[in-house]
Amino acid sequence: MFVSILLLFPFLFISILREEWYPIFFKLARFWAYIILFGMGFTPIIKKGVRFKKGESYMFVANHTSMIDIMLMLFITKDPVVFVGKKELSKIPLFGFIYKRTCILVDRNNSQSRRAVFNSAQQKINLGYSICIFPEGGVPSDESIVLDDFKDGAFRLAIEHKIPIAPVTFHDNKKLFSYTFFSGGPGKMRVMLHPLISTSNYSIEIKKELNKKTHAIILEELENPSF
Repeated sequence: MFVSILLLFPFLFISILREEWYPIFFKLARFWAYIILFGMGFTPIIKKGVRFKKGESYMFVANHTSMIDIMLMLFITKDPVVFVGKKELSKIPLFGFIYKRTCILVDRNNSQSRRAVFNSAQQKINLGYSICIFPEGGVPSDESIVLDDFKDGAFRLAIEHKIPIAPVTFHDNKKLFSYTFFSGGPGKMRVMLHPLISTSNYSIEIKKELNKKTHAIILEELENPSF
């Protein structure tokens, strides 16, 4: 990953100089994801239960189990997606420089920062972009946890901005590239793209129901793989 950042950094740097150039950055980032995934011996296998429409915005939510999750999400999304992520990651050399200029950063210990996320998300949606959040809030330190509880942020955003939830299940990322070094290895990475969940019948007051419904869909797929 570090070598690929060095090679692509000049192009990535130019593409983030202006906000309206984000679609160019996104194409470069997808190319970067291809290099990372196939260069490390991973073969994405995608099963689609949905067809995304060009120009429409979605709230992508997926289980978070690995450092490779972002690269796999870039691989499966063809139209620009903006990630909402932890502010702490902006401290990573080189990667952090790109990260903080292309993602919506949130400091979970700062209520003002959390509120600012909603305004930033609206700006991106107005530009026709989708949003991606890993609602577990991070990778569980206990690798025996199949799926941690979801935080409400993604679902509140989707309801407020009237965009559908696009659940995504990553089956093999933890096994092939976990945070336990010298474990895993090359192999197939199965991804299930679930049917969309409309948010039109949900209000902020019942966001927990949307949270639980999405959690149940991803957990069911993890426990009983459809492929």
